[in-house]
Amino acid sequence: MDIGLIGLGKMGGNMRTRMRDAGLTVVGYDRNPEVSDVDSLEALVDALPSPKVVWVMVPSGEPTRSTIAALKDLLGEGDLVVDGGNSKYTDDAENAASLAEKGIGFVDCGVSGGVWGLKNGYALMYGGSESDAAKVMPAFEALKPGDTTDGLVHCGSQPGAGHFAKMVHNGIEYAMMQAYAEGWELLDKVDMVENVPEIFASWRTGTVVRSWLLDLLVDQLRADEHLDQLKGYAEDSGEGRWTVEAAIENAVPMPAISASLFARFVSRQEDDVAMKAIAAMRNGFGGHAVTKRS
Repeated sequence: MDIGLIGLGKMGGNMRTRMRDAGLTVVGYDRNPEVSDVDSLEALVDALPSPKVVWVMVPSGEPTRSTIAALKDLLGEGDLVVDGGNSKYTDDAENAASLAEKGIGFVDCGVSGGVWGLKNGYALMYGGSESDAAKVMPAFEALKPGDTTDGLVHCGSQPGAGHFAKMVHNGIEYAMMQAYAEGWELLDKVDMVENVPEIFASWRTGTVVRSWLLDLLVDQLRADEHLDQLKGYAEDSGEGRWTVEAAIENAVPMPAISASLFARFVSRQEDDVAMKAIAAMRNGFGGHAVTKRS
């Protein structure tokens, strides 16, 4: 399979490598010429055989919308655009309708795996028609974890179904990290408890709270037991807010995820202790920037 990939940052660059390792021919474009295979979107499209498949991995919002608009002018009937970024699901219907005016297909795909996806594979949640998805299936198979039948799911035929599922995934992630962080803060504060990193490590085997997030937190705590090097500040990248908005629109009670979102806003106002653990976990799974103490 030949595929174009736009956006070669922390995830996109690793995705290019993983697809190439699986035997796919990947033409990558990024604004950074040092990592690009071609010097323009036009050159990327010209390098692909028809029907052309182009995967977009750029920041959500206007960067994605403008990239897809540019591709609309360059691609033609039977070609396909995949939005693999963290776009809001409501954008997908508009992008799909716009591309359909020229007979260009559209698939939205929520991608989870962070900076570890190159080694472990990515969880892929996609939306769109089965016929459009078939055009990109070799890439899906190359990117998903290789040792499981899970990790790749068709979330629905409507554009946006994949990004909606990824949005809810990230909302759950917010609540899980908040629970770990609050537990860490309490354990770290009381005098009777010693060796907090190894307490967390002991939970990784045989307990109901074991998870990859827990593994990442243990790594961070072993490197900096009290997380003294971090400020208690954690960004929210959008999906948590969108999840809460969707819950309100659909009258779905979501107290834990809502509380975890508002907890991040506390970190805008002061050096929140529990937020250090969330910042550490975000850095561990996604390479997200942390704010260090000066």
